[in-house]
Amino acid sequence: MTNPRRGRIPQRRIAETVAAELRTRILTGEDDYRLPTQDQLVQDFGVSYPSIREALRILETEGLVTVRRGNVGGAEVHRPNESSAAYHLGLALQGARVTLGDLASGLRTLEPMGAAECARRVDRAEVVVPALRANIAACEALIGEGIEFTHTAREFHDLVVSFIPNATMRYVVSSLVALWSAQEEAWAEVLTKRGEYPSPADSAEAVQTHKRITEAIAAGDDAGAERYYRSHLAATQTLVLDRFDNGVVNASADVVRQAMQSSRGMRI
Repeated sequence: MTNPRRGRIPQRRIAETVAAELRTRILTGEDDYRLPTQDQLVQDFGVSYPSIREALRILETEGLVTVRRGNVGGAEVHRPNESSAAYHLGLALQGARVTLGDLASGLRTLEPMGAAECARRVDRAEVVVPALRANIAACEALIGEGIEFTHTAREFHDLVVSFIPNATMRYVVSSLVALWSAQEEAWAEVLTKRGEYPSPADSAEAVQTHKRITEAIAAGDDAGAERYYRSHLAATQTLVLDRFDNGVVNASADVVRQAMQSSRGMRI
């Protein structure tokens, strides 16, 4: 038998080392950080082109880069956000066959706490309340417009969560909210095509509840804001759960992925 060659580092290990360094640069760099060209990466790391390409493939599977091939090739950087977190969380929940009812229950526990946190902010009158009132005005103009109303009304929830001061809570809850919003928008599209979308009166009632939540936040009434919010969630979730309660969370369907990708984003 011959002895194994020593001192030679497998290409995969080299690629993982390079990927780890690039991952750190992406996550800690500025928002507009761009990866160097492959030529520059080969020179910087002193490794082969295959190792660099393998490192980029690792990052691509993690959703941190998109590698473009051909004459206009290169790597586009994607910093993780609530939409990407929601997508991967959704895949985990879908794989575990978690139901929409279970997701809804989790949101009813966690999301209303965000409204209470907003009501405790000392700068709520300058930062939180104007944004919520602007959203309410936009929703009032869209009553009866089906999917567009649902999308804008869901943004109210996005806004409330985005103003949670604690970053950890903000990211965790925003991921769940983004996932539920995608399920709800997919549901709204289906019902609109069937001609079964909730009436303008239901939409108007949702807007009125958003107003009550906003005024409680403006008044610094944290208990009231949380109570109104939890009651509102239970009512709006019923519209989905009456039809799909036992359905499994679905993050892989095209319509759901598009809803998450087209999210107008949180102000995190």
